[in-house]
Amino acid sequence: MVTTVDTVELETKVKEMYRHVAQEPGGDYHFELGERLALRVGYDADRLRNVPAGAVESFAGVGFFFDLANLTSGETVVDLGSGSGMDALYAADHVGSSGRVVGIDFTLEQLEKARKLAAGTGADHVEFIEGRIESLPLPDASVDCVISNGVINLAPDKNAVFAEAARVLRPGGRLAIADIISERPLTEAIVCNADLWASCIGGAAEQETYLQAIESAGFTIDTLRVNPYAFLSDQARNASTKYGVKSISLLAIKS
Repeated sequence: MVTTVDTVELETKVKEMYRHVAQEPGGDYHFELGERLALRVGYDADRLRNVPAGAVESFAGVGFFFDLANLTSGETVVDLGSGSGMDALYAADHVGSSGRVVGIDFTLEQLEKARKLAAGTGADHVEFIEGRIESLPLPDASVDCVISNGVINLAPDKNAVFAEAARVLRPGGRLAIADIISERPLTEAIVCNADLWASCIGGAAEQETYLQAIESAGFTIDTLRVNPYAFLSDQARNASTKYGVKSISLLAIKS
């Protein structure tokens, strides 16, 4: 699942896109942002009130998976591509002060916003670290659950992402994610378009290939479901229709 996209151009586009998401959540994007989206895909309204509004307004996820993750008090959770911190802070409400949540992101403006918001809540069991999801700055077998929302599709090397998730998870640990996949292979023109990658379309792997990458990393897939999610722009909607681009949530267990 390594593609021919220009990874330097892709990284630049992704950072640019999600810098705007952090700083201008009311902007015009291919995808929806914010509380209304979160509630529609399944987030609990009462728990969402415990998350700073600044994190919620920049939420750019594609589904809900916390029911699958089944987080409990005292667990350690890692959020791959934590953005402005909504999922990490939502997870923190589940694991409590005896637990730990680590958000990993490489967009500095997102990290800065997330850190400021977390500090304002007094949630000292949450931290946000600059890093790449293909090379996590965490020790082996140190995590109970890895979560991610609409981010793995942005990674050119998804095999490396799943291998890293498996590495940091303890035996029996969970991978609970929402992401964008496709029912049919995308054309090379779409795959090599960095703008479409940054918009969560160009990097959508074919479902069978995506699931095989998870299993090859040492996971057993437990649950998979399709989410009530749709892109906003005509370009994105057309690609979704033509190639079966859709959002899924899944739970996988480290063997």
